[in-house]
Amino acid sequence: MAPPSGHSFLLISLGIFAFHCFTRGQKNSTLIFTKENTIRNCSCAADIRDCDYSLANLMCSCKTVLPFAIEQTSYSGHLTIWFTDTSALGLLLNFTLVQDLKLSLCGTNTLPTEYLAIWGLKRLRINTEARHTSPEQNLLIHSAGEGEPRDKPLASHTGWQTSMYVSFLDMTLFNRESSLKSFSIENVAGMANNFPYFPYFNTFPILSNKSYVVTFIY
Repeated sequence: MAPPSGHSFLLISLGIFAFHCFTRGQKNSTLIFTKENTIRNCSCAADIRDCDYSLANLMCSCKTVLPFAIEQTSYSGHLTIWFTDTSALGLLLNFTLVQDLKLSLCGTNTLPTEYLAIWGLKRLRINTEARHTSPEQNLLIHSAGEGEPRDKPLASHTGWQTSMYVSFLDMTLFNRESSLKSFSIENVAGMANNFPYFPYFNTFPILSNKSYVVTFIY
């Protein structure tokens, strides 16, 4: 096989340079997926087809995270999680600040009746293609204030210090083909007293001097 000509080599070099310039200008998104008792945390410059683990490992910068090493964190950008059961989701999401979340079910198992508690959720997308043929669903929960950029951190929004957002996600919604729905309750104080059947409040410190906007997603 003949080596590439000088002209071809120049075109290839320019193509690689243009690709790096494009991806460097793009804001990477976070992809986390669980498979075979391992958790992979990836930074991706482009969208990856849901549940394509091989492509994610090839195209993204990924590292393995041990379940017991997971630390409480926050996500101001896009977060996508591929999952097959709810065990790892609880470790990754319960009382984690996530503004823009996509959850993709990559297995056919029936999920148990469990709730995830997520801080500051503004937009949720779900994909259940592995279990149903339904298209991806999109739910806008809280929008940015008028004139504010959509990617502005929620913690800097007016009113964050006096009113905090928490969403409860019913995981059995992945078992159904019905539309994604939600309702919110504003100015909720005394979380443990108002929602005695949610065990989260017994183990997580809730500020007593704050009021909350509570959203249920089902």
